[in-house]
Amino acid sequence: MTDQILARIKANPKYHELKSKRTGLGAILSVAMLVVYYGFIALIAFNKDFLGTPLGEGLTTTIGIPMGLGVILFTVLITGFYVNRANREFDTLTEEIIREARK
Repeated sequence: MTDQILARIKANPKYHELKSKRTGLGAILSVAMLVVYYGFIALIAFNKDFLGTPLGEGLTTTIGIPMGLGVILFTVLITGFYVNRANREFDTLTEEIIREARK
């Protein structure tokens, strides 16, 4: 890309909208992931008895196992959410910005 095209991209309001939306969503999902992960770690550190509670009478599986799997599942879900949003919205905006810059 030439410097002229880059200057047009940087001057385009859609570019600033894209940066803002992408940064905001990334920050929200990062905070959500940190809360879930460090919440689970805090439970391990401060409430081992709760996580060690069996799920039922005579079962060896404890509450900690599904909660740990929940952390992993949450990670997969928010990753999928971000990819879906990026494919639907961010890629469309990027294409519009590039198309307008090349005019």
